[in-house]
Amino acid sequence: MTRNLITPAQNTWCPGCGNFSIQHTLKDILAVREKEGSSLDNVVLVSGIGCHAKIADYLNINTVYTLHGRTIPVATGLKLANPDLTVICCAGDGDAYAEGLDHLIFAAKRNIDITMIVHNNRVYGLTTGQYTPTSPLGFKGKSTPAGTAEYPFNPLELMLASGATYIARGYTKKIPQLAQLIRQGIAHHGFAFIDILQICASFFNMTEYYQSRVYDLSGHDTGDFGMACAKAREWDYNRDAPIALGVFYEKSFPTFDERLFVQNLTPDERAHRIRDLFEAAK
Repeated sequence: MTRNLITPAQNTWCPGCGNFSIQHTLKDILAVREKEGSSLDNVVLVSGIGCHAKIADYLNINTVYTLHGRTIPVATGLKLANPDLTVICCAGDGDAYAEGLDHLIFAAKRNIDITMIVHNNRVYGLTTGQYTPTSPLGFKGKSTPAGTAEYPFNPLELMLASGATYIARGYTKKIPQLAQLIRQGIAHHGFAFIDILQICASFFNMTEYYQSRVYDLSGHDTGDFGMACAKAREWDYNRDAPIALGVFYEKSFPTFDERLFVQNLTPDERAHRIRDLFEAAK
């Protein structure tokens, strides 16, 4: 019998919140996996602290709440303890890009086989409106009433530099594309990073701004690292630039868990196994 993937827990997200789009996109993807015969008992969702984290209450699968910024070390431990698990991280922009930035960079560097979904609403919504590392210059919030003096950093460029092997950007008002990006990320063998422009209806509603600027990447060579960098930089400090959505970069490369598990082999066996891993990734 197919399980009901939405729990009876009372949903406390604000009306219009982009988290609903992410929740129901994940629900539909998981429902298809179950229908195709994949047991959802082998799926674990790890969340952090923030509005996004409530998704752990609302999806009827194995979930783990972690500390602020600590989704990735928990997810890494789960994957190394049981490589057969499908491990999905959900984190907010403050959660992933501030408190958890060091873990994010090292997960990309190691190419651990997990899927990282960042609910990037560019504001600390749970604490009612402070700026985050992706808030735009001049953002006026509870902690910066005169406007922040900081430029945002570019998460996609950071992940390209750090070694992530699947890098994509979605938008919560483009649900069919969002579903495709998350499906591909889960299927990807390696560290999959999906930055999702998420609407915060209460404290930083960017709907009009995004609607007038987003476009789909088409004809883009996802294996071209230089082109991926150029596309990632297209929307940076320039507030009026177009915003590309889609897969920016993807490559095959041995994962951290694969490389780690060869350590128990003899030196000759290890050398051959590592060589085979890299040959298979070409």
